[in-house]
Amino acid sequence: MQEPTQDHLIGTTVDGRYHVRSRLARGGMSTVYLATDQRLERDVALKVLHPHLANDPTFLERLSREAKAAASLSHPHIVGVLDQGEDGPIAYLVMEYVRGHTLRDTLNDQGALPPRLALALIDPVIEGLAAAHNSGLIHRDIKPENVLIADDGRIKVGDFGLARAVSANTSTGALIGTVAYLAPELVLGQPADARSDIYSAGIMLYEMLTGKQPYAGDSPIQVAYQHVNAVVGRPSDAAPGLAEDLDELVQWCTAADAENRPVDGTALLAELRHIRTTLSDEQLDHRQGPEPAAPSPAPTSVIVPPGSPAGNPTEALATTASPTEFISQQRNPTTIMAAGSPAFRQSGASMAGLDRDEDQRQPGKRELKRIERQQSKDRARAAATPVRPLREGNPRRRGVIWTIVIVILALLAASAGWFFGMGPGSPGTVPDVKNKTVAEAQQLLRTAGFQSEPRDVFDDDIGAGLAVGTEPESGAEVRKFQSITLFVSKGAQLFALPSLAGGSLAEAKTALNTAEMALGNVTEAFDEKVPAGVVISQDPAQGTEVRHGTPVAMVVSKGPQPIPVPDVRGQAQDAAVKAIQDAGLKAVIAPETVNDKTVPKGAVVSQTPANGTLIKGESVTLTVSKGPKMVKVPSFIGKQAKEARQQLEALGFDVKVNEILGGFFGTVRDQNPVDKEVPEGSTVTLTVV
Repeated sequence: MQEPTQDHLIGTTVDGRYHVRSRLARGGMSTVYLATDQRLERDVALKVLHPHLANDPTFLERLSREAKAAASLSHPHIVGVLDQGEDGPIAYLVMEYVRGHTLRDTLNDQGALPPRLALALIDPVIEGLAAAHNSGLIHRDIKPENVLIADDGRIKVGDFGLARAVSANTSTGALIGTVAYLAPELVLGQPADARSDIYSAGIMLYEMLTGKQPYAGDSPIQVAYQHVNAVVGRPSDAAPGLAEDLDELVQWCTAADAENRPVDGTALLAELRHIRTTLSDEQLDHRQGPEPAAPSPAPTSVIVPPGSPAGNPTEALATTASPTEFISQQRNPTTIMAAGSPAFRQSGASMAGLDRDEDQRQPGKRELKRIERQQSKDRARAAATPVRPLREGNPRRRGVIWTIVIVILALLAASAGWFFGMGPGSPGTVPDVKNKTVAEAQQLLRTAGFQSEPRDVFDDDIGAGLAVGTEPESGAEVRKFQSITLFVSKGAQLFALPSLAGGSLAEAKTALNTAEMALGNVTEAFDEKVPAGVVISQDPAQGTEVRHGTPVAMVVSKGPQPIPVPDVRGQAQDAAVKAIQDAGLKAVIAPETVNDKTVPKGAVVSQTPANGTLIKGESVTLTVSKGPKMVKVPSFIGKQAKEARQQLEALGFDVKVNEILGGFFGTVRDQNPVDKEVPEGSTVTLTVV
């Protein structure tokens, strides 16, 4: 057995919640781990995307939308998506952890399945698809690997809706999905719808009934070519003895033209359950040889088989076009479940609503063929069964009875001929009623021999009260007894705009994408209260009802407007304070005044900051002058002029000397000023003799 290699995530906790216990499997798009949700104390399957996807913001945004859509599905036959998020470089999905095995394991071990078991296994799959289709979701990758069979018999469809995020992320036109089950329209690059899932389910049913896939080739391209250019054969050609109804069911599902398939899972489920009730026990229990089915040639997902160290987990991986690495290859044989097993009980319970489903579905071309065949059989049986036993020995009476029988058969044949030739069962062409009023459309349908049932729908292009179209569509050939659904426009569907104000521009873009609205003109403006980068307003306003795709304009804040700091140095204190306040700033007077030789007392000596810009309400600190420093001038009269000059200059005074008679003696005769306080730096005049 190949042991898993060391993985740095094992033993760590993702997003502070999911404790990674072991690695289950790894594919080209992701790695799946068994983890414990520490908040809810339960086991979950943690799917961690590989870095080339986790580093793509566009892909992550699309994956988030698809995961949310898949998470909205709550159905017993669909593996639940529980959470989605990012933890640094790790992008992850959290899914329901299913303990058991896959339909692929069963096919590999058992080969072709008896019709009773095949129908019982595919019934919950189609029921899950029906629920998804009714919610507007498509799987896009139906295959045995994505059908999970729990240990308790529950059957679930895994990886629901997530193939769309991967396929939308490809830029090379690559096919996303397993080629053996890929619908022709996907091979041709056309969009998928519910009928694409029906095609894949039909291929899977073919494989369940015959033990092999309808198409094989040396390369995926060869198989894809056959999907587009060939017709899926009847299962009974590959497995003789299968009932004709099963042939027709598979070929209905796998019609190359999607228009000729069941419209969705609900329509297929009704027919599937009807066929199961009409087949005999011998037809249901017909069994082929024991050869196991060949494995899928290019799997895009892997389930760890029962008996692995992880505890028999079953979980689907992300879609990938490259081979998938198996973490464990240990297998336990899968046995065929008897009619009393949980899967059969579950399927039987699901059949309780058969009559309701049968009444709700609309007959298509294939169903009409089956109805006609069944009516013919019923008439033959009724005509061949006498009302009372024929008595022996009374030829005349027997002749009368046979005459009556022949007349009845003739009348029935004539009635059937009229019904299907000229009567309500005759074929007719559905007229084009688009853009007609309801009355005009109904009259056109009545003239063509059809009854109609109006159904209101939203439409972006056709005005309210006018016909959008019909089901079946115009130009279709249908029996006249078939009711036509007339779709009537209610006008464009309006949606209330979400609130964008208060969030970042990136958050606003995400909200618009989620609401399927367009980003309009984005302008910037200063705002004193709203931080930079945050949306101030939107147009149209929150709550306004608009169509999808409506552009929404936004004003984004640049933050408070910067204010240039005024220079008030040298101004009187009151004038300086007023200038600061008029600019929208706050003036703060420093508690200490300072002496200054040049700035008069009461004027501003300095300010902090001296220049630059501030935000409204921020402070400018002003330092006020208390004038020059006052120094007392000592008397130097009678002293030598040289000594007097030195001492005066040391005190900070300028000294001016006037000499009399050439200052021969060098003695200070007079001085001005003397014995007074004067500003530091004043001039002292000495008279020297």
